[in-house]
Amino acid sequence: MNPQAAQHTHTSSWVTFTYATFIGSVLMVGAGIALMPLDIWIKGYFAMGIVMIIQSCITMTKTIRDVHESGKLVNRIEDAKAERLLMGIDQGASPRQP
Repeated sequence: MNPQAAQHTHTSSWVTFTYATFIGSVLMVGAGIALMPLDIWIKGYFAMGIVMIIQSCITMTKTIRDVHESGKLVNRIEDAKAERLLMGIDQGASPRQP
């Protein structure tokens, strides 16, 4: 079996944990901004910065995953070409039948 063909799936508990930690961290940062003894415009600036950080982290994660996935596709194509070449060599090396 080709090790690259194996799919890695996450358990439901891991997915739930990642959602819970993301939501928890956003809530804690939001509460921290809301409870700071600052003017509302400064709190709004901090909130916009946090939203932009979250958005850029999501975008960066997707880009890294896409680059990795495209590399796997290129490797599978190269493996298929090599396999086809080896099959051609194996067929050419066998003795011909009259």
